[in-house]
Amino acid sequence: MTTDQKGAIAEAAIAFEAMTLGIGVFRPLGDERLDLIFDLRPRLLRVQCKWGTPKGDVVVVHCHTSRRTANGFKRRSYSAAEVDPIAVYCGELDRCFFVPIERVDCRPALALRIAPCRNNQRRRINWADDFDFAATLASI
Repeated sequence: MTTDQKGAIAEAAIAFEAMTLGIGVFRPLGDERLDLIFDLRPRLLRVQCKWGTPKGDVVVVHCHTSRRTANGFKRRSYSAAEVDPIAVYCGELDRCFFVPIERVDCRPALALRIAPCRNNQRRRINWADDFDFAATLASI
């Protein structure tokens, strides 16, 4: 699949997951740095949708945009001034995650661990279950 196809599938899966939770989902008009708007009544969230790729025991999420310029590729990370969370869909796991922007603010990537570390490390790990879509949204 192309990156555009993956992005479209991720947006649709995330919107579907939000709607099944009773959340209003809207799309912005024009070229914005966000993909969806969630209506949590009374709060609105600016949501950036991403495709997560499993690599070993983690789901890798690229938290930046990339576009071609005359000088090569230009990458730009997301910030809290632009979006509130990054919502992630992993097609291979058929699972959505909801990551507050504070966890990825201006970082190019995030790894969500789906299995224990081989060296038994437990501190400073982004456990995928901690960012479960429904559970994380319920706590907001």
